[in-house]
Amino acid sequence: MKKKIGIVSLGCPKNLVDSEIMLGVLKKEDYEITNDESDANIIIVNTCGFIESAVEESINSILEMAEYKQRKCKLLIVTGCLAERYKDQILKEIPEVDAVVGTGGYGHIAEIIEKLSKDEEAISQDKRLFLDYENDVEYLKGERLISSNKGYGYLKIAEGCDNCCTYCVIPSLRGPYTSRKMEDITSEAEQLAKQGVKEVILIAQDVTRYGMDLYKQKKLVDLIREISKIEGIKWIRLLYCYPEEIDENLIEEIAVNPKVVKYLDIPIQHASDKILKAMGRRGTLENLEALLDKLRNRIPDIVIRTTLIVGFPGEDEKDFKILYNFVKKQQFDRLGVFTYSREEGTPAYHMKPQIKKSVKESRLNDIMQLQKEIAIEKNNARLNKVYSVLVEGVAEDGIFYIGRSYAEAPDIDSLIYFTSEEPLEFGSFTEVRVLNVDEYDLVGEVVNESSK
Repeated sequence: MKKKIGIVSLGCPKNLVDSEIMLGVLKKEDYEITNDESDANIIIVNTCGFIESAVEESINSILEMAEYKQRKCKLLIVTGCLAERYKDQILKEIPEVDAVVGTGGYGHIAEIIEKLSKDEEAISQDKRLFLDYENDVEYLKGERLISSNKGYGYLKIAEGCDNCCTYCVIPSLRGPYTSRKMEDITSEAEQLAKQGVKEVILIAQDVTRYGMDLYKQKKLVDLIREISKIEGIKWIRLLYCYPEEIDENLIEEIAVNPKVVKYLDIPIQHASDKILKAMGRRGTLENLEALLDKLRNRIPDIVIRTTLIVGFPGEDEKDFKILYNFVKKQQFDRLGVFTYSREEGTPAYHMKPQIKKSVKESRLNDIMQLQKEIAIEKNNARLNKVYSVLVEGVAEDGIFYIGRSYAEAPDIDSLIYFTSEEPLEFGSFTEVRVLNVDEYDLVGEVVNESSK
């Protein structure tokens, strides 16, 4: 069999890191990587299984890739959270799938493929589950193959989660919170810098808890300072910071460290004390408002993003009004809203009363309409201001460059479209003046041609 592999990576940035680890492992073993699944002999679908919509997307992608089994593809492998969560169902209902690899198997992907390639009898006997690998962080030591040249790279600092929110399946899929050794993380950051990465994005289910399991104390600030010493790294971004663990030390580090972008993604989820308690969250509305006031007072130009869940079991009109008024008062720079997804295996699955789909969607639309008005006002306030922008590429029209300032995180936030009289290098920085607003995106022009 030819060693030509294509990987479809779905879900969050943490999943993307896992996909890039697999690409690095396979490249080291002389597998050829292709972005064209129709030309691949082996296809890996790295799935997400967090909520219903993610499950649906993952299943559709597997079915789409299964069609290639009629052509060149000899092996179709499913990895990731969906594989861990619905292993038996995948093999039973999608016979084209040759193997299901659990979330602990990323670092073993080459030996798994080798076994599948040689042992056709094992495949025919339905010995296609590879779930005996423990969830740990050792696989992250492997050399990654960065899948883009846009100047940024995600850096996973921990695996798993201990928060145990009542709506979430992540702890059951990924295991308990496990921090990586600081020296391993800084070593990987150095490697990313050598590959041209200018913006390092620290990710975990909750970055604020980093070090509490391994070092018995919070070590995120120490980690940030170590990464800041790496000359090639210009920006450090934090995803995701649970509000209960954001303390004075972290706030001060963000405020004074020039390499840490003044941007926080804080998954708040709700503002009603009743719903927060039902969700298993440790904070209250009073705590949240105090934290947001503290952040904005200490870091006036900070951009705050959050995510919310509407329609959680037991959410009545009073709870929703509290949430709506909270969003109106706080004027978040970035905000995402999800309708509650009832997931098997979570405590919230059995909670009553469950909210009707139509009610959940109506509440989502109300929040999103409010946020749209807030976003327009926020964007208009940025007109004629100059921002340092990381150049990521060229728009489809071939006229505009596209990039991001500190105020936009990749893959989830809007973009800045801008023109330049001189050619620009992808992954470099340039100064852009904002001239117009197009829906959520900004439009501008380069005012200083010298890239940083």
